[in-house]
Amino acid sequence: MTEESTVPVPWITPSGRYARVLGRAVDVALALAVLFAAYGYAGDYDLLLGALMALALLARRTRPGTVMAVVMALALVQFLLHDPNLSPPPAYAPAAYDMAVLFAMMSVVHHSRTPWMPYAAGGAVLLATAVASFGVPFLGLDGFGDGQSLLIFWGLALTVWLTAFGLHTRRLYAESQAARARHAEREQEQRARLAAARERAEIARELHDVVAHSLAVMILQADGAGAVLRTSPDLAESALKTIAATGRDAIDDMHRIVRVLREGWPETPGAGEERRLVTLDEIDVVADRARTAGLTVDLSVDVGEGRLSPAEEMTAFRIVQECLTNTLRHAGSGARVGIRVREEDGTLLIDVTDDGAGALAGRAPVGESGGNGLVGMRERVELVGGAFEAGPRLDSGWQVRASMPVRTKNAVKGLVGTER
Repeated sequence: MTEESTVPVPWITPSGRYARVLGRAVDVALALAVLFAAYGYAGDYDLLLGALMALALLARRTRPGTVMAVVMALALVQFLLHDPNLSPPPAYAPAAYDMAVLFAMMSVVHHSRTPWMPYAAGGAVLLATAVASFGVPFLGLDGFGDGQSLLIFWGLALTVWLTAFGLHTRRLYAESQAARARHAEREQEQRARLAAARERAEIARELHDVVAHSLAVMILQADGAGAVLRTSPDLAESALKTIAATGRDAIDDMHRIVRVLREGWPETPGAGEERRLVTLDEIDVVADRARTAGLTVDLSVDVGEGRLSPAEEMTAFRIVQECLTNTLRHAGSGARVGIRVREEDGTLLIDVTDDGAGALAGRAPVGESGGNGLVGMRERVELVGGAFEAGPRLDSGWQVRASMPVRTKNAVKGLVGTER
């Protein structure tokens, strides 16, 4: 027989060390009861059979099928040794220590995890009591009971079997509930980890966009101010003002991000400090800063009023901002940038190209990932179900293209895509 040991389940059995101690105490008590019952018989083999049955019951939890087979075999030996013509017979049958058969059957029903074993154990006990009652005439074995005694034995066996089966069903139900609870807990932990990973990625994108763009503008402005400080004080003063304004905006953005790291995202709009909504109008601001840093920016925004949700406006703004940052860093002042943002047939299209200040670009395949900026832009676009590609142009410079499905503000009422 195939058997498996059970696992203690809360609210049915104690757990841990107390469960093991209590279980062992019950096993010893049952074994002593069988041994004590066998001690009162005068047959030469009664005490030996009872002791062997009692010894087998000590393993009833870990090897219920094996214990059932051993006890049934000993009961068969008891039946074969019984001889009513002798006084006393070598072994009495039936005897009180035959309760070990019921204990073994109960252990199989309650502790075995093989579906058919409880039914096999119950059928084996019913068949054995029928054979013991009526004997096996063609083998010359006489029974020791009649129909009335058989009904009593069967009733007792069925009562024990149903009780054990009820406990077995209750245990399986409790285990299934515990397994579902563990599965739900693992799913919740996984969702929490995924949410934390998404939040970390979002914060990383915000940090990169804010810091990289602001530093690129400030560095170029500082270099320009240093170059014209003596020859053109007015231009130097304008550059310094741009540096100060850019720095103040960057500090404000950093404060919001640090507050999120310490306190978490506000659950509802308006909770805590009022959120700053990023709109397409701010593209003009970053374009002007890029112009003051030395870029020639040709900007075209053709999007109807109210056509984009706040999240889509922020995504478009961040893509344009990152493209200008990359142009400032890699092409430097003197580069020409073309920016086209338009909405066509429910799709937001963003196309940003630069001439690389006339320097030849590499021949890397379009769409391959680059630094953190390209990774962040790609993540932003893919999060809203769009497509993104970036790479060098055929002659010189760089090109970025993004397309995103448009959901109007009315269609996404309550969805707020903001910087915090």
